[in-house]
Amino acid sequence: MFDNKKILILGLARSGYEAAKYLSKFNNTIIVNDGGDVNKQDKSKIEELEKLGVQMIFGSHPDELLDDSFDYLIKNPGIRNDHKYVVRAKELGIEVINEAEMAYRLLPNDVTLIGITGTNGKTTTTTLTYEMIKKSGKRVHLAGNIGYPLCSFLEKLESGDIIVMEVSCQQLANMKEFRPHIALMTNLAEAHIDFFGSYEAYKEDKLKLFKNQRDDDIAILNIENDDVMKGTHDIKSNVKYFSSKREINGAYMLDNKLYYYDEFIMNREEFLLKGNHNVENALGAMMIAKEVGVDNESIVSVLKTFTGVRHRLEFIDKVNGVDYYNDTEATNTKCTTIALSSFDKNVILILGGLERGQDFHDLDNYISPVKEIVGIGECRDRVKEYGESVGIKTNTFEKLVDAMDYINSVVVDGDTVLLSPASASWDQYKQCEDRGDEFRDIVKKCYDKHRVCIKK
Repeated sequence: MFDNKKILILGLARSGYEAAKYLSKFNNTIIVNDGGDVNKQDKSKIEELEKLGVQMIFGSHPDELLDDSFDYLIKNPGIRNDHKYVVRAKELGIEVINEAEMAYRLLPNDVTLIGITGTNGKTTTTTLTYEMIKKSGKRVHLAGNIGYPLCSFLEKLESGDIIVMEVSCQQLANMKEFRPHIALMTNLAEAHIDFFGSYEAYKEDKLKLFKNQRDDDIAILNIENDDVMKGTHDIKSNVKYFSSKREINGAYMLDNKLYYYDEFIMNREEFLLKGNHNVENALGAMMIAKEVGVDNESIVSVLKTFTGVRHRLEFIDKVNGVDYYNDTEATNTKCTTIALSSFDKNVILILGGLERGQDFHDLDNYISPVKEIVGIGECRDRVKEYGESVGIKTNTFEKLVDAMDYINSVVVDGDTVLLSPASASWDQYKQCEDRGDEFRDIVKKCYDKHRVCIKK
């Protein structure tokens, strides 16, 4: 299938690197093209690929590069489908896929593939699912958008292995044959409109997760999300549900207790993560775990000890009565509303980043726990306008470090400092995780045993 072919890989990054490395073993002619500066790439990876015979072109996308001699264009998921190479490939009849689709086509038949997507919560649900299965002693691999390209596991797989894969909307945009045996959707809400052009197009791509499933496959859905329910009314798979709000024929929470088909699993207060959205993540993970034969003891053990995924409403520390949460992955207002719904009062909210026209008034119905807003980044002036419009004290700073210096001078016992920016980070950072790491470092460095930064 992918041997003795001529393949253009568009975009290096992690998935492009892994795809090129794997495909180089099968007598393929491989060219990697990335518009980025070669000096900003990982030198060791470039040298490794060049030794494998991979041709590398950085800094531009030459018009003459792509012609009808290519068999495949494998593109990075973050590259839009209106890129000139993608458009040209389609004109020439060259198949356009991504690394995940390529790897799927090479999977052995005797492994179980679990695919998890959704607007919010997919990383937490994926991680919980993986940890539950791992805890039970089964052979399991964590793959996909969570940072581990699927093709990096191809040579490690054994009969009966389980793959738990986070699947992004950008990956689904170029998937054709991908078919998970178990597919879960956490929720659907408006997001990534800048990539897809409309919410309808975004939903259509998300729902591709179920497109190729058959009646012997399983779909697990959030029954409380209207767009999920509307979008999946005609899928062919065996559908099961979870709910954080009511008793249903599935997994649910009732009277602060988690159940699986009326079987009591554990008390809500024993699950460490805040927020109703995390209850939904736990219920979804539990359902998948049960489908692959995980015992209750393993499920409960993970839920009692799991402290969250880095950068997603991640508890950093409690210092002199003040809680610090890193939710830098909240790059849109919907994510920030979810974070705010997890708190009752005394929140100092760090808001702002890249200016891309986000409407902060989307937060209005969730802003009541916030006592003060601190604006940062490119759109900080609009953050101040928003804070003043809703009657909340607001100060602004260009840099996060300066914002934290101010916050450290005003926080008191009982406050919560929440970095949940409702904004992308590209105005100052290469990726939003860098913003979260800076927040974490500031908190950790400031509050050591020899320094007190909080008012008593």
